[in-house]
Amino acid sequence: MKMVNLTIDGRQIQAPAGSSVLEAARAAGIYIPTLCYHPDLRPEGACRLCMVEASGACTLVASCVYPVSEGMVVKTNTNKVREARKTVIELLLTNHPKDCLCCQKSGDCELQKIAADLGVRKLRFEGGESKTRTIDNSNPSLVRDQEKCILCGRCIRVCRDVQGMNVYSFAGRGFNTIVSTAFEHDLLNSQCSYCGQCASVCPTGAIVEKDDTDKVWNAINDDSKVVIVQTAPAVRVALGEELGLPAGSIVTGKMVTALRQLGFDKVFDTNFSADLTIMEEGHEFLQRLQNGGVLPMITSCSPGWVNMIEMKYPELLPHLSTAKSPQQMFGAVAKTYYAEHADIDPAKIFSVSVMPCTAKKAEAAREEMCASGYRDVDVVITTRELGRMIREAGIDFASLPESQYDSPLGTGTGAAVIFGTTGGVMEAALRTVADVVSGEDLPKLEYHEVRGMEQTREAVVDVAGTQVKLAICHTLGAAKKMLDRIKAGTADYHFIEVMACPGGCIGGGGQPIPVDASIRKQRREALLTCDSTSELRKSHENPEIKTLYDTWLGEPLSEKSHRLLHTHYKPQNRD
Repeated sequence: MKMVNLTIDGRQIQAPAGSSVLEAARAAGIYIPTLCYHPDLRPEGACRLCMVEASGACTLVASCVYPVSEGMVVKTNTNKVREARKTVIELLLTNHPKDCLCCQKSGDCELQKIAADLGVRKLRFEGGESKTRTIDNSNPSLVRDQEKCILCGRCIRVCRDVQGMNVYSFAGRGFNTIVSTAFEHDLLNSQCSYCGQCASVCPTGAIVEKDDTDKVWNAINDDSKVVIVQTAPAVRVALGEELGLPAGSIVTGKMVTALRQLGFDKVFDTNFSADLTIMEEGHEFLQRLQNGGVLPMITSCSPGWVNMIEMKYPELLPHLSTAKSPQQMFGAVAKTYYAEHADIDPAKIFSVSVMPCTAKKAEAAREEMCASGYRDVDVVITTRELGRMIREAGIDFASLPESQYDSPLGTGTGAAVIFGTTGGVMEAALRTVADVVSGEDLPKLEYHEVRGMEQTREAVVDVAGTQVKLAICHTLGAAKKMLDRIKAGTADYHFIEVMACPGGCIGGGGQPIPVDASIRKQRREALLTCDSTSELRKSHENPEIKTLYDTWLGEPLSEKSHRLLHTHYKPQNRD
């Protein structure tokens, strides 16, 4: 790689040819503020906050799009630069709502932080006439507030370039420019998957997850309800970030303690139902493979992905596994098997799930998710919402002792915990399917063939003498390319795993912000550590799952399991 020499703020540094001044500065530990820039997205230089002085340029330049060159001299902290940045922030604040203290992003707002860092204490300009727009809270997952939009374009780029959904675009001109959906429809009537990646990259409160914490508090304070909670695999390696701990901290035991202190009656683990999902989905795959069913079979535990295929590729729905997601399987089991086991009226059970995903809110609200006769999951909150509840309760999270999940829905295996990262569902399925086909307890546990962070990965794995061709995709953009190949007849796989978000659930739309490739990597490594240190590492070895089948379900794909744990997907038409 060719390197160039340049000077930034008097420091001699080297940077790869073709890199931007911003990238060179950050690699050298030199801070330059940004708003429209995000490390996961293509830079556009729209906000002009990252301006610097560069030799050879007659004006200040946007460092995120200005390339380095040999011998360049850059100054990032002159009076001219600081005044220009302050002016940008003042102009943005002039037309921005003044409700920072009660904004959902207060404390996490990049605009707020940069204004404080730059010492902006008063505004020299008057804003134009306010164009109040209706807040879009039409859907179960996301809330959009146009008044808080600073036109950075991050949501447009992540939805277009990463997810391939193209929900957002700029509309209007000049002061009338807005970020709009097609025909300014609300998200409920747009081709939105509710993946929440737009909320993950939004620097202000213009796009946030729908806050359902009041519903949870109300249930906890209602003595007539038995309030139970399940926590997804990826939450345990991300919640700590929301509460001041380093990225990738494994906080499982502290999280369980915190949930009990919040007032939940029982704290369960979605790992239990992830193991249950493998039992059902793994046997469904074998049934299709051996009996000439629709192949490739594609996983169905990522609701953002399910929404996308229902909207964009309804003709390929027969390829989806009929197995519900772990969240929904848990809800169905909780209000049937657990209610019977604990002698509780299921009508009194209020089931909460803590998920890394905003689309899980929409999934729980689906009309068909009530096979037990009751709503499978009553409320879904994200990792960020749980963090807010813990802070609201005044809990000192870092000092909490560790505690264990409750039984009988609290035991999970290492196979279940890796559901939280791309390739994890596939690897968990292979561990069980290989044993079922061979009739033996095989020593192989780790399938490195399906591990990695490439958006699309392929592998051929020997499963008890049968060569099984697999593919793994993460991001909806990669999934769309895979579906196009299936339609064209060029994807001759047996089994495909799809996750809607970058990296899988570790990069979910409800996870702590900021998130980028390095943070996702730390969360992923933490999940793999949870797996490698687990006493049980295969889903079919979970004793609570064995008991569930022996005493209640009968066997995978039984009539009862089909009724409670499986579903059928149907086309969505939101045009």
